[in-house]
Amino acid sequence: MLEQVINIDRMEHTLALFGSFDENIKLLQSEFHVTIMSRGSDIKVSGEVENVLLAQKAIEQMLVALNRGETLNEQNVRYIISMVKEGKAESLTQLVTDCICITSKGKPVKVKTLGQKNYTEAIKNNTITLSVGPAGTGKTYLAVAMAVRAFRANEINRIILTRPAVEAGEKLGFLPGDLQNKVDPYLRPLYDALFDMMGAEHFQRYLERGNIEVAPLAYMRGRTLDDSFIILDEAQNTTSEQMKMFLTRLGFNSKIVITGDVTQIDLPDRHKSGLIEATKVLKGIEDIAIVRFTDKDVVRHKLVQDIVRAYDQYYKEDKKGHAESKSSHKQQTKRG
Repeated sequence: MLEQVINIDRMEHTLALFGSFDENIKLLQSEFHVTIMSRGSDIKVSGEVENVLLAQKAIEQMLVALNRGETLNEQNVRYIISMVKEGKAESLTQLVTDCICITSKGKPVKVKTLGQKNYTEAIKNNTITLSVGPAGTGKTYLAVAMAVRAFRANEINRIILTRPAVEAGEKLGFLPGDLQNKVDPYLRPLYDALFDMMGAEHFQRYLERGNIEVAPLAYMRGRTLDDSFIILDEAQNTTSEQMKMFLTRLGFNSKIVITGDVTQIDLPDRHKSGLIEATKVLKGIEDIAIVRFTDKDVVRHKLVQDIVRAYDQYYKEDKKGHAESKSSHKQQTKRG
């Protein structure tokens, strides 16, 4: 058994560390199988030696997060715990970064995981960035934040947001209204991110001026996009031909960010995903970055992480079962 005492200078940090109804400390106790008690300005951690040392590292990282102005919540506490368990606690210092931009409500947008940090750095340092990963990892939101940052800094003149309008194929005709009414349901997530960053009034003004364009992928054909920050969302639903068409729209002084989740492909079976193909074709090309997110980068409710992990495991087992079944069938055929 080991007992470690951690001194905390500021009482407000002690309160933030414990969380509402001691939820953060209860989480630490559950994950590391230790007992944590508060005595004035000290926190006492007791339990098995290895568990106590790990819990101590987690508490120290939580204090680092508080010192840089972060609010502790279940998501980032769980992320700190996972990094400590993997022996990567020191790498969390890389998350000490300036905010990407400020939302219309005055809230700073910051990266929350190392995967997100690598993603934003890739966008800064490359002309084309492809990001692949599960839902909830911030692929689209951070791409829009980076676009707004570049726009506000006058690095580009336009923000162009696009995604393939796929629902068992690109069939928009049955929807009522004009083109904008037809494509709005598909583009709503992009609108929401821009509204959050700019506010509805500024967004509408820039939209009318042509500084912001939100359109389905089909309307990118035949264009050359200069001085623009172009985001292709839901790229797993592009065909090979669409992806090639989109990539060749790149003009001078422009950036392209492509996002997608290859586990959520809605294309008909006969079509190959343009995103999957692009990650293979473009691999190793200078000035093109390919960033892959994992379930650890999910910044939504904990259940989203659990769901992503469960589906990944299911698909792996299902794939393995198909491979074994195919192998068994071949052997039986040979014997026959």
